[in-house]
Amino acid sequence: MTEAEIRALPYRPCVGLVLMNRAGRVFAGQRLDNPGEAWQMPQGGIDEGETPLEAALRELGEETGIAPASVDVLAETPDWLTYDLPVDLVPRIWKGRYRGQKQRWFLLRFLGADTEVDITRPPPEFSAWAWMEPAELAARIVPFKRDIYAQVFATFGPRLAPA
Repeated sequence: MTEAEIRALPYRPCVGLVLMNRAGRVFAGQRLDNPGEAWQMPQGGIDEGETPLEAALRELGEETGIAPASVDVLAETPDWLTYDLPVDLVPRIWKGRYRGQKQRWFLLRFLGADTEVDITRPPPEFSAWAWMEPAELAARIVPFKRDIYAQVFATFGPRLAPA
């Protein structure tokens, strides 16, 4: 694909979740499909007929095993945030149909116990998980997502605090 063809592609509608524990640290998962260090917060596509919040709560269960009853939804980004995939990844991810993602992000407070986390639910996306400070996670994310993480943490910054 040429760069012009890639720029003409749409963004994939998606949600992202900042899942924060009582200590103000955020959930991070080590991606299974990346041989290097590629930590990220839960995220995923919005299914047909699904609202962004419905998608966020579904993705929460799929990627972390945490039930919606174990979280409080504290905030949502007011606008869609976008990021572009690196040009070499576009043909390989999502069958070359999208240039990147447009995301609505949600800030969730986890009210449960760490024993509720189950990253092995099929199909698993993470090989490991940890609670991290936002700055630590931002430093460990794949480079093409750093700007969007900075925007998300700036938006939710005042609310990223211990309970």
